[in-house]
Amino acid sequence: MARSSTGSSDRAPTKSSCAGSRPSATSSSTSRPRAPVAPPGSHGPRRGVDPPPQSVRFRRVKTLPAATVPVEIASWITKFVGGDGSGRRVLEEPLPQGATVRSVLTGLSAKFPELHRALWHGNELGEHIEVLVNDAVLGIEHDLDSPLRPGDRITLLAQFMGGV
Repeated sequence: MARSSTGSSDRAPTKSSCAGSRPSATSSSTSRPRAPVAPPGSHGPRRGVDPPPQSVRFRRVKTLPAATVPVEIASWITKFVGGDGSGRRVLEEPLPQGATVRSVLTGLSAKFPELHRALWHGNELGEHIEVLVNDAVLGIEHDLDSPLRPGDRITLLAQFMGGV
């Protein structure tokens, strides 16, 4: 095959090598129209709404830990909450907005049926477990329907009876 003086071959260019060539009739002529392509780095075509400012778009939402109230359980009462009937256990109970001493104790005793039977007599407290709120016996500064706040604590103590 002879070469021209420019160094290219004398062969005719093929369809695939022609700049600006169109696809042949055998290619998919039923293709859908293409959506406009956004330039690299953009976020697509604008739709008439400005994006929120940078400070809003990338602000992290901090989730605060749920408030809890410690419930200390001492002595033989621990056997009702998985203990061995001695020592003490401290359980962290949820403290939702508007929680009362009653609602926290009801929630706790719902998880431990044996504690429920020992703690409650109907809707009132039974006589064998003493309830303290912030180290004060119920009836002094708090009652069952007193609201609780973060930082409060509840203690369940066993009543001991004796005699001669």
